[in-house]
Amino acid sequence: MQHDRFIIRTMTRAEVDIAIDWAAAEGWNPGVRDADCFRAADPDGFLMGLLNEEPVAALSAVRYGETFGFLGFYLVRPEQRGKGYGIQIWDAGLARLQGRTIGLDGVLAQQDNYRRSGFRLAYRNIRYQGSGGGPLPNGSGIVPLSALALDEIFAYDQPFFPDDRQQFIQCWIQQSRGTALGIQHDGKLVAYGVLRGCRSGYKIGPLFADRPEWAETLFLAMKAQVAEGAPLYLDVPETNPAAVALAERHDMAVVFETARMYRGALPDLPMNRLFGVTTFELG
Repeated sequence: MQHDRFIIRTMTRAEVDIAIDWAAAEGWNPGVRDADCFRAADPDGFLMGLLNEEPVAALSAVRYGETFGFLGFYLVRPEQRGKGYGIQIWDAGLARLQGRTIGLDGVLAQQDNYRRSGFRLAYRNIRYQGSGGGPLPNGSGIVPLSALALDEIFAYDQPFFPDDRQQFIQCWIQQSRGTALGIQHDGKLVAYGVLRGCRSGYKIGPLFADRPEWAETLFLAMKAQVAEGAPLYLDVPETNPAAVALAERHDMAVVFETARMYRGALPDLPMNRLFGVTTFELG
């Protein structure tokens, strides 16, 4: 009798595309250029579980710097669920991030399972859906991020994330089918955002700004890049009332929520300046 053989190893580049296709089938609406930027963050951070050499389970366990990690892409093929493959790849991901503070964006229904692995709820992230179109804002100090030095962008991004993610951000702001904009005030970068094409419509993320009015200016500038009526998404931390108000002011509707949870010390992030999450998959 032949016994099933289940192994876990690092994904190949082609298998990252497979995992993203699985995510799309689950309704996660990934970006069309996500794979390369995700791998730029940590090429060894994507795990695939194979049953008799066929991919059946996925997980990302991405290391950032020396102290932080983020779990995402936790997926098992529907026909293989309930057989223990998910918990095996989950344990492998936790082992890869051992000794670090670990974050994740999980579906609300799985919170209790994550708690059993030592995770605590920090806040909810809310996905809002609206539509593109509208005029470009005038006289607002908007600049393409490509006109700025990378070090200036990295320095502005750093407080919003628990550890170094420069490799990821460099790819993220330069991706094709994307628009990366900032606002300069008195010669300093005071806000930045990225719009990227997705399987359906476009997502804005991140959206960081020192003031709510700068967040709104960038939001409108990116919204104007999207075809009139095309879907537009913004993932908002519930703990920033100004971010929630921005989405609601522009007639965006709630379509999805996640639980941002951490194992280890909760990062001290400037939530009042965080208007849009970069990505649910990588933090």
